[in-house]
Amino acid sequence: MSMNQSNNQIIKKNLLIICRGAGDLATGIIHRLHRAGHRVIALETDYPAAIRRQVSFCEAVYDESAAVEGVTARLVPALTDAETDTETYSGINDTPAAHIASEKWDSSAIEAVLEAGEVPLLIDSKGESIALLKPDVVVDAIIAKKNLGTTINMAPLVIGVGPGFMAGQDVHLVIESMRGHNLARIITDGMAQPNTGVPGNIAGFTSERVIHAPAAGYIYDVRKIGDIVQKGDEIARIYPDKESYVNALSEYVPVNATITGIIRGLIREGYYFREGFKIADIDPRESELTNCFTISDKARSIAGSVLEAVSAFEHGIRVY
Repeated sequence: MSMNQSNNQIIKKNLLIICRGAGDLATGIIHRLHRAGHRVIALETDYPAAIRRQVSFCEAVYDESAAVEGVTARLVPALTDAETDTETYSGINDTPAAHIASEKWDSSAIEAVLEAGEVPLLIDSKGESIALLKPDVVVDAIIAKKNLGTTINMAPLVIGVGPGFMAGQDVHLVIESMRGHNLARIITDGMAQPNTGVPGNIAGFTSERVIHAPAAGYIYDVRKIGDIVQKGDEIARIYPDKESYVNALSEYVPVNATITGIIRGLIREGYYFREGFKIADIDPRESELTNCFTISDKARSIAGSVLEAVSAFEHGIRVY
């Protein structure tokens, strides 16, 4: 495949799709589109906060690559990052300076990842690369419960997942993300259901299966994803400052399991957050260990609807 270096554009083979977000739901979408033969590029922030890290491509921001069910996402640094010392840290979150987003990316590096059969991941929270790459489709799967800058003119087909988007105004189509009868329904006019703030019911548990930080600070993981815990077990510790965390001082706030079950999600060790931040979730079904390491039913349902919309668009069928 050739590359037009003069205008820095990727020459498309099949559809070129950009997905804003690479958390667990977005990963399900990216995975499905990639497996269907499309060329998919993921955009993320420089400090993603996924808790279901085993099924989130955003972990490539920290580890340079992340594999989920046989598909690999690979970090493509911005051009200005090449001369940056990756061991230098800056900011409250201690993010490697080389991970600070830039307005420019080397399209040949992106192309190389695509040609290798992988998913390029760019650190681009504002979607600045979209104008550079000119995709056929943009999917906003950040799941921020509000629109963080996606516009209907970003691509010939723009899809928003979850609340915060108006079909026909912000985006062409909206995909319902609320569990229930309408989960994954393609909305051509209007919005998805508003966020209730109540997690979906699993084996009779809703809010109690999700753990929010009892204090601000840096997290040290006592247990890991996939561990079976009893209600009240210590699963993590929150240290108030970097020095306390690095030196494992005695001053910390314990994080305890709220129910008995399997730790399905746990935020990355060393992450800094404020009080009330979502940091873990527990699945009460102790027999469902594989759920920790495979794409969820919800993510696969939403991904199926995104693929349906993309396929219709690809074949010239107007769905909006």
